[in-house]
Amino acid sequence: METALAQVGPRLRQARQDKGWTLEELAAGAGLSASTLSRLESGKRQATLELLLPLTRLLGIRIDDLLPSEVPDPRVRQEAIQMGGVTVVPLASESSPVRTYLTTFPPVDEPPELTSHGGYEWLFVLDGALRLRVGPRDLTLGPGEAAEFDTRHPHSLSAAGEAPARVLSIFTEGTIEAHTGPRRRR
Repeated sequence: METALAQVGPRLRQARQDKGWTLEELAAGAGLSASTLSRLESGKRQATLELLLPLTRLLGIRIDDLLPSEVPDPRVRQEAIQMGGVTVVPLASESSPVRTYLTTFPPVDEPPELTSHGGYEWLFVLDGALRLRVGPRDLTLGPGEAAEFDTRHPHSLSAAGEAPARVLSIFTEGTIEAHTGPRRRR
């Protein structure tokens, strides 16, 4: 907490300088002496709400802007989703604006039914062969190949051949749910 408070002064000074104001101008507008503001900015005076509220209002910033933000743990810890033998591993948090997944398609005797829904899909084959059907097209993609398509077109994805296909997939929001339904964890 002490290191967070130590950053208030320099951040306050930076906000003042960003506005192009002198110590005297900001202090006068906030009803403080230039000396008090100088001590706040240098860390020689403890910041209090009573002092910071008028300063932040004048500067057009929030008190939170003067404090360092907590950096969240960037690791993604979500369990795999199982659906009809397909394993979908979320690679981004649920709050992420990008829906990214590692999907493993097992070998199948028959490809799944075509489906359509709102959204957009992008995929990249990592291992194996992927059978991608979009509208009248029936394609087989190998490792290193990518595809993208509007999911309003009827489509299906499955492994092609005897080995599983591992695919990196990126979807627009809500698209994966059209394939997985309600989240089921393994």
